[in-house]
Amino acid sequence: MFTGIVTDVGRIVETRATGDLRARIATRYDVGGIDIGASIACDGVCLTVVALGDQPENWFDVEISAETVSKTNLGGWVSGKRVNLERALKVGDELGGHIVSGHVDGLAEVVKVAPEGGSVRVTFRAPEALAKFIAPKGSVALNGTSLTVNEVAGAEFGVNLIPHTQEVTTWGEVAVGDRVNLEVDTMARYVARLREYD
Repeated sequence: MFTGIVTDVGRIVETRATGDLRARIATRYDVGGIDIGASIACDGVCLTVVALGDQPENWFDVEISAETVSKTNLGGWVSGKRVNLERALKVGDELGGHIVSGHVDGLAEVVKVAPEGGSVRVTFRAPEALAKFIAPKGSVALNGTSLTVNEVAGAEFGVNLIPHTQEVTTWGEVAVGDRVNLEVDTMARYVARLREYD
């Protein structure tokens, strides 16, 4: 379980096909405090740590199944790409964002990026099947970042990225055409499911 509050921006060191996809990610995390088998959200996808090291820099390896590659943007990972990272929530941790599972629902496409004061307004197009779960002032996780939805028009929705978010995540690099990992709010999913039985 995660909160959508990014705590490090990692860098893809290498990827290799091993039947699935294996990736090595450089991090500022103290790898001495990470266990093999730990969960780390990488661009919003809950992945399991399968190896660790600290030479020539701190790094951890994850294995990504073909199913995960087919549902996320992780198949586009290349050496040097920066990714949002979050360690799993511990009991007693501050819940600063919203409850995020790390189970990506689909990909949203960036359709517009526009400056707005010191912030940036980004408009996304969600898959039609997921649009019903996105509501104004609701929460979404995009590439692992908990964000508040400003407005919704059909399958399109907008968020505002303040300067701090742009600085401490990969959102300072956003561009039209990007496809980002989208996880809808868990409560919205359950409410929609319950309404099917009204």
